[in-house]
This record gives sequence, C-alpha cells and structure tokens, in this order.
Amino acid sequence: MPIWGIILLVIIVIVVIFIGAIVGAYNSLVKLDERVNEAWSDITVQLKRRADLIPNIAETVKGYAKQEKGIIKDVADARAKMMGARSVASTAEADRSMLGALSRIMAISESYPELKSNENFKQLASELADTEDKVQAARRFYNAGAKELNTKIKTFPTNFINNLVGHFKKRDYYEVAETEKAVIEKAPEVKF
Repeated sequence: MPIWGIILLVIIVIVVIFIGAIVGAYNSLVKLDERVNEAWSDITVQLKRRADLIPNIAETVKGYAKQEKGIIKDVADARAKMMGARSVASTAEADRSMLGALSRIMAISESYPELKSNENFKQLASELADTEDKVQAARRFYNAGAKELNTKIKTFPTNFINNLVGHFKKRDYYEVAETEKAVIEKAPEVKF
C-alpha cells in the first residue's frame, strides 16, 4: 500500500473517531437531559398528589374545628399557586406555601384528640407522610440529575458540543429552605 493510502486511512480513522466522540458526547447530554426531565415530572406528580391530599385533610379538620375556617382558604390558595407553578423557582415557592398550610393544619389537629383518633384523618395523614417521603426522594433524584447534567455541560468535551448545538441549559436545583426542612421532617412523623 502506498504511503498516501496509509495517510488517507489514518485520516479517515481519526475523523471517524472524532465524529464518534461528538455523537457519544451529544447522546450523553440527551440522556441526562431526559433523565432530569423525568425526575422533574416525578416531582410534579408527587406535589400534585400532596396538593390533592391536603384539602381533604383540611376538610376533615374543619369538621372538628369549626372556628378554623381560614385554613380552607389558605389551602385553596396554596393549591392554586402549586398548580400554576411553571419553573423550579415558582414550584419551590408554591411548595413553601403548601407546607405552611400543612403545618397549620397539623398544629390545629394537635388541639383535637377526637380528630386525631378519626380513621379518615389517620388514613389521610398516613398517605400524606408517604407522599412526603416520595417528594423528598423525587427531589433528591432530580437534584442528582441536575448536578450531573450541569457538570457535563461545563466540562470538556461536552461543553464544546453544547456550545455548537446550544441546546442544553443549566438546570436549577430544587432546594428546600431550613424552615421547610423542619416542616417536612415533622410531617412524616405524624402518627395517630
């Protein structure tokens, strides 16, 4: 084989390896982006489940604590805010409102022993505790995916690929404030 044939073969191999690396890097970004989208979807499903459970708990509390009518409005407002959230930041803000309403409901329930012994309330509180665990797990899964995607977007060679296509954007983390952590940690502990 002549020397120009060997040089051409080497060039073709280098080009194929380079194209393969670009395709591999791009595909890894696509997979991570989809994983983060799936994780975000799971968060929204669990937050909607919580938003659907809390009004039922509030109605049960209202039956026992007739003077606590404002809690129903607070829950309805927080639920509407949650359903209207479109970004990570607005969802986190709506989540704070929902958790605030939840903490007020649980505080009211502590004042009514007959409410705490109500089977419907016990079942709803149990479902809520389960949902809180799922929200926390979904949040951790989302944040892990966001971290991996953000890291991949910033590191070579995937940052080069992303700059060429400009398709993948940095994801915000779903962070919980310290005051929220206290409410979240207390909610699953509610046992009646």
